[in-house]
Amino acid sequence: MIQRLHIRIHGLVQGVGFRPFVHHLAGSLRLKGYVLNDPQGVEIEVEGPAEALAQFRLRLPKEKPALASIQGLESAYLDAKGYAGFEIRPSGQVGERSAQVLPDIATCPDCLAEILDPKDRHYRYPFTNCTHCGPRYSIILALPYDRAATTLAGFPLCPDCRHEYEDPGNRRFHAQPTACPACGPQLALWDGAGQVLAAKDDALRLAGQMLCEGRIVAVKGVGGFHLMADARNKEAIARLREVKRREEKPFALLFPSLGSIRGQCRVDEEEARLLVSPEAPIVLLERRPDAAAPLPEGLAPQNPLLGCMLPSNPLHHLLAADLGFPLVATSGNLSDEPICIDEREALERLAGLAELFLVHDRPIARHGDDSISRVLLGRGQVLRRARGYAPLAIPLPLPGLKGVALARGGHLKNSLALRRGPLVFISQHIGDLDTPQALAAHQRVALDLPRLLGATPQAEAHDLHPDYASTRVARESGLPCCAVQHHHAHIAACMADNGLDGEVLGLAWDGTGFGPDGTVWGGEFLACGYAGYRRVAHLRQFRLPGGDAAARDPRRSLLGCLHALRGGEVLQRYGGLKALAGFSAPERVLLVQMLDKGLNAPLTSSMGRLFDAAAALAGFERVMRHEGQAAMALEALLRQPARAKGYAFPLIEAAGLPLVADWGPCLEAMAAEAAQGLDPSLRAERFHSGLAGLAVAVAQKAGLSRVCLSGGCFQNRRLLQAVVEALERAGFRAYWHQRVPCNDGGISLGQAAVQAALAGEA
Repeated sequence: MIQRLHIRIHGLVQGVGFRPFVHHLAGSLRLKGYVLNDPQGVEIEVEGPAEALAQFRLRLPKEKPALASIQGLESAYLDAKGYAGFEIRPSGQVGERSAQVLPDIATCPDCLAEILDPKDRHYRYPFTNCTHCGPRYSIILALPYDRAATTLAGFPLCPDCRHEYEDPGNRRFHAQPTACPACGPQLALWDGAGQVLAAKDDALRLAGQMLCEGRIVAVKGVGGFHLMADARNKEAIARLREVKRREEKPFALLFPSLGSIRGQCRVDEEEARLLVSPEAPIVLLERRPDAAAPLPEGLAPQNPLLGCMLPSNPLHHLLAADLGFPLVATSGNLSDEPICIDEREALERLAGLAELFLVHDRPIARHGDDSISRVLLGRGQVLRRARGYAPLAIPLPLPGLKGVALARGGHLKNSLALRRGPLVFISQHIGDLDTPQALAAHQRVALDLPRLLGATPQAEAHDLHPDYASTRVARESGLPCCAVQHHHAHIAACMADNGLDGEVLGLAWDGTGFGPDGTVWGGEFLACGYAGYRRVAHLRQFRLPGGDAAARDPRRSLLGCLHALRGGEVLQRYGGLKALAGFSAPERVLLVQMLDKGLNAPLTSSMGRLFDAAAALAGFERVMRHEGQAAMALEALLRQPARAKGYAFPLIEAAGLPLVADWGPCLEAMAAEAAQGLDPSLRAERFHSGLAGLAVAVAQKAGLSRVCLSGGCFQNRRLLQAVVEALERAGFRAYWHQRVPCNDGGISLGQAAVQAALAGEA
C-alpha cells in the first residue's frame, strides 16, 4: 500500500545542504513528494511503499549533512496524495517563526565528546550545551529568545564563552544557554536539611558513590527532579516504592548506553532510533527472557515491559558514565503530584523520599516530565508528551482558521492546548488534577503558554463533565466556553494527529467519560467529524457498585456485569467463581443491594471496566495498585501468535437507537471456562480477538471506510494491533495516534479542533 510520510524538522537545517540531501535520499528510494524550508525549519512529505518510507525515516538523521543539526523531528503517516515526482519547493512563508520556542533537546555528540575529554575546558561540566542541543522550553522566560530572557540571565558569560557566543563560525554562536565551569551554574550535594556536603564535580562524584551504596538521591535535571536509585538493588527499589507510595507501578530506568539496554530488552531499529533521538523519550521495551543478569522483578512487577531511556543531558551522561549501571529515574514527586522543580521546595516536598539532594543553581522556568513512547506496527507512538516534544504544534487540516483558543484538557493525564490559527501548541504533561498542587500547575501553564507564544485566548474549550477541575476553571475564565464530549474529543484528536477531515468511524474505548445522557460512556463507536458526532453503537451498559471504587477493583466491575445478566440471582449463579471469593458475606450482600436498587451504582458502557471484568475472570482478583493494572495483567497473558477464535459480541439492533454490543456471551463463556480451570491465557486471547471482530462488525454496519482508534484502552499494544489488522483485512483504513497520546493526555488537541470547527472559523 502506498502511504504518505509527513516530517517536520526543527534545528540547524537551513543553509547546510539539507534540501538537496533529502532530494537525493528520496530519489534513491524512489519516493515522491517534496521538501521545503519554512519559518519553523524544514517540511518534508514523501510517498511510497511502507518499507521505503521506513528506510527514509531511519536514514534521514543518520545520513544528514555534516553541518546539519536536527533538534526536533516529528513524523506522521498519512493518506497518500498521489505526487507525480519529488521536488524542492520554494520556501514557505506560512506561519509564525517558532524556532524560539523549541523543546528541550538531548545532548549532541559534540557536547558529549567535550564533557568526556580531559583536555577540553568543558570536561565534566554538567551544563554544557550549544546551538544543537540543551535546554530551551524549560529556561525561556519571555520572547524574543535572548539570554536576558532566560533563567541563565544571572550568569554573565566569561571571555571564552563570550568569544564562542559572538563567533559566527562557532557552533555556540548565539547559543543562549551556553556556559562553562568558569561562568555557569554549578552543582551541590545537600543532605536532607539543605546542608552542603560537596560542591561542583565533587558533588557529582559523591552522589554517584551514594547511589552505589544503595541510597536514594533526588537529582535536579533539566525539567525537574528525578528520584534515583541503583536499579540492581532490590532493597533500594523496595524502599523507594514505600516512600513514594508507588506499590507496583513500573519505574522508569536510565541506562548508560544503548548496548546496556540491549542486554536487558529486545530493541529493534525504530526503537533504537527513538532512544537516541533528540527527544530522548522513555521507550517501552520488551524484557529479554535470556538476559545474562536480569534486573529485579520489582522494577516492573508482573510486567513484560521496561521503560528505558538514555541520558538526555550532560548531568545524566556523567552520572551514567561514572556508574556504568542502570538507575531508577522516577519523577521527583509523590504519586499524583506535579514534578518538583525548585531545590528549596524539594527539601519540603521530597522530605522522607530522598536521602540526599544533587541540586544546581540554574532555575527551571517550567516543569517537564520525561516523555514516554513505544513502537507499534513499525511506527513510534507517544504515550506521554512532555520533554523533547512540548510545546511543538500540530496543524489542523481545516482551511482558513483564525483566532486563538485555549483547550483545558481532561481531569486525568491533563495537558492544555493553545490554538493559534491552524496550529495547536500542546503543553507538557501536567498529570491528574486530583491535588491542589496539580491544579495550581494547570493554572500556571494556562497563563504561561499564551504569554510565551504571544497569543491571548478569545475562547476556551473543556470537557463536558461538569465536575472536572479543568471544566470549573474554564467556566471561571470569563471567556466564551465550548463544552466538548469526552469521546468526541478523543476521536477529533486522532483525526488531527493523522491529518484527516470529513467523517470517520471513531472507536473511543477508555475507562470513563461523561455522556450527554448522564451515564458513564467508555465503549463508544461514533460517526464523527470535527463539528459533531453520532453514536453508532456502544457496549451494553452495566452498573458499577460503589462508583469510583469499582474503577480500582476489577471484581466489582465483574459483579456489575454478572448482575446485568442474572439480576438478583447473580450470587446463586456465579457465587462460586474464584474471582468473587475475596468478598466477605456482608460485602456480597451490600454490593448486590446497591446493584438491585441502583444506589451508588452508575450505569456505564465503559470498555475499560469491561477489561477489568475480563481480567478478574482471567486471574486478576484484587484491588489495583495503579491505573490500568488489571488490563495490563490481561494483556501480559497473551501469547504470540494468537491461537483461538474470539468470543462472540453480538450486535443488538433497535429502531432509532444505536447498536448495542452485547458482551454477555463473552463473559458467560469466560466464567464457564474459569470455573473449569481452563488456561487463562486462552481466555485473554479470545477476549482480545473478540473485540477485534466487534470492531469490524460495527464498521461494516456504519459504512464508513476510515476508522480512528482512540482512548486509553488502545495503550494495550495487542488490542491495537489486533483491531488494526482485523479492520485492514476487512478492507477498512485504520488510524491510530502517533504524535499525541491516545489516552486523556491527547484530548486537549481534540477539544481545540472541535472548538475551531464549531466556532465557524474555518
